[in-house]
Amino acid sequence: MKSLSHRLTDRSKPLHIHLIGVAGSGMSGLALLLLGMGHKVSGSDRVTTAETDRMQGVGLIFSSPHSADAVKGADIVVFSSAIRPENPAYAAAVSSKIPLLRRAECLAAILHTRKGIIISGTHGKTTTSAMTAHVLREAGLKPSHYVGAEIPILGANAKWSEEGEFMVAEGDESDGTLVLYQPEHSVVLNIEAEHLDFYRDIDHIREVFSTLADHTRGKLVYCAEDPVAHELCIERENAVSYGWEDADYTATDVRDLKGSSAFTVVKNGEMLGDIELGIPGRHNILNALAAIALADSCSAEFSLVARALSTFAGAKRRFETKYLSANYRIIDDYGHHPSELAATLQTARSLKPKRIVVLFQPHRYTRTQALADDFGKVLQAADLVFISDVYPASEKPIEGISGQTLVDAMSRHGVVPSTYLPDLTKAHHAVGNALQPGDLLITLGAGNVHEAGTRIAKDLKVIEEMRALMPPGEIDGKLYEPMSRHTTLLVGGPAQFWMEPRSFYGFAFLVGYCRERGIPVRVVGRGSNLLVRDGGIRGAVIHPSGGAFSDVSIGTRNEITAGAGVRLKKLASMAAAGGIGGFEWMEGIPGNVGGALRMNAGAMGVETFDQVVRVTFLDEDGVIRTREREEIVANYRNVAELRRNFALQAVFKGKADNSANIKQRWEEARGKRKDSQPVMASAGCTFKNPEDVPAGRLIDVLGLKGTSVGRAAVSDVHANFIVNQGGASAKDILLLIESIQQKARAEHGIELETEVKILGEDEAQF
Repeated sequence: MKSLSHRLTDRSKPLHIHLIGVAGSGMSGLALLLLGMGHKVSGSDRVTTAETDRMQGVGLIFSSPHSADAVKGADIVVFSSAIRPENPAYAAAVSSKIPLLRRAECLAAILHTRKGIIISGTHGKTTTSAMTAHVLREAGLKPSHYVGAEIPILGANAKWSEEGEFMVAEGDESDGTLVLYQPEHSVVLNIEAEHLDFYRDIDHIREVFSTLADHTRGKLVYCAEDPVAHELCIERENAVSYGWEDADYTATDVRDLKGSSAFTVVKNGEMLGDIELGIPGRHNILNALAAIALADSCSAEFSLVARALSTFAGAKRRFETKYLSANYRIIDDYGHHPSELAATLQTARSLKPKRIVVLFQPHRYTRTQALADDFGKVLQAADLVFISDVYPASEKPIEGISGQTLVDAMSRHGVVPSTYLPDLTKAHHAVGNALQPGDLLITLGAGNVHEAGTRIAKDLKVIEEMRALMPPGEIDGKLYEPMSRHTTLLVGGPAQFWMEPRSFYGFAFLVGYCRERGIPVRVVGRGSNLLVRDGGIRGAVIHPSGGAFSDVSIGTRNEITAGAGVRLKKLASMAAAGGIGGFEWMEGIPGNVGGALRMNAGAMGVETFDQVVRVTFLDEDGVIRTREREEIVANYRNVAELRRNFALQAVFKGKADNSANIKQRWEEARGKRKDSQPVMASAGCTFKNPEDVPAGRLIDVLGLKGTSVGRAAVSDVHANFIVNQGGASAKDILLLIESIQQKARAEHGIELETEVKILGEDEAQF
């Protein structure tokens, strides 16, 4: 190792070093260090990323995918733990007898060229490494650093400094390579049962940390609050402790500042001064004490250390704020061990949200299996929990182990609601829809769970801006509202933005807002003639509801004015109560006024526009207009003008009649509908009637009554009704529709056109 360290620092003979798996955070850090030392550095990976693009800008020679040619001419090849012997670049290096080094071996060789500082522990390494590097830099010691994540305040996850004598490095304990380091100083944050896919047990883990302690020449800084670290280090002459009490460095007068922390540092009974830490959480106060003790060992001035900690903003994915408004906060955190989750949830609770909502992605099957009970306990600190499937890293699945394992564990330890979401690509739909004002959402895990939080934050910003631009109460809205809740077929994926205006002005605002930003707009009432595909509806779905849209009033000359959100049944009831006949046909139709106007709905030989006097609508230019009936062309199940314009309100006309006659026609309509239509969930008539034969009779003749796809079936009562027998998907219904159309075409040459409106995507596009 010393020979390699010498070669790495010999500027007269720069090496050609190739890194296999260079896109990973650990390997990219090595690349930056080696480039800073003046070496020729090449690297390969499966894919090109923003990180590989950035490194090429500072000198990396990058190739993708891995290949044998990539290692030609290399003096040394370094590989990450994810690389297998069959990798073509690795195999070529073996074949060409090029020296191969593990990532940790290369890092150890670099570290030995400086006074190395190793930050070790089962959790908290990245934050403490970043904090220590920042503190030493601000204290003027110009350290090199190597940290396992993107650190905005440091500029990069790794940097080589020609001037400073110290180098701060995060020491990975996961594969036992801590034993390779021989640092000047070390920090031991905690030691817990972790990475049990590599270690036998906690004693095996202790052995590795003990070897690191043996190799440490200078100060061994350890957390007195961690029982294993305390036991391992306390008797060593070079040990320096930190903790809440009975330690060399302690924190007193701790204050939570809602997003940051403040405390006073005491060293062996002597007050050093006050610290305001730029990140929240008691666990981060302990991390700061570790950095303070280490900086003190390097003779850094305390006032400069204090100033540095006040500006520390944390590492990427370490309690990182992704979104913050008056109503919501979204945090992302890398935590994937029960202790980490406990600390993160404690910090979240200190921010005093109304609820803590968690989306947790378990990391590795072995960890999920071994620590399921502990996860079940610590997640009780949340108010609502969603658990995705396991992020496997490099592991193969273990039968019976999944995110459901942790949902089951939670149920054994409390009553906090928890849901298993096996498909992480769609998990943000369920989580985003569950959010309420005052919530703090945390995405937790070492995999790609942060992508869900990023999607929610992006869309939440849009929906909050819509609300903020309108007076309170004018509009309401939710993310990812399942359309199955708003269609009589009870199927359909989510609406990206579900918006409910309460006034015509609010409706006009929403349409204008969306059009200006290129957001698609759909207007949906009660969904009685609607089939939404399983992928849902991208853009805004406007649902006129409440306020002016629910108003019904009886005027003179047997006229009734009704908002677009009024149910047809309510309109018929109001007419009957006012002694106005002619609306009885509406009694059993589950739709509302807006939908009936849009498609010229009808039943019992009557159509909506037979009774329309005038319609108020929002036109394509965003102007609210009113047109008389004779100005509007209304065809069978189609009003072209209302494809482009949005109905807001209509005036209908009936005939004066006595209550006995109205009641008789009401009962007749109800009885006819009961005898001729199914009671199961449906969207009414599926197909328009062809010219020569009613669609229902045609489907009956084709012998298709009762046929089904999945849980969707052709009704036995009326063949033009497709019913949801419970649990049907939109795909089931669409396949059944297609099969009916194909048979009608093949056997009778008739093209059946759907009366039900079909919207949305087969797969979610948001």
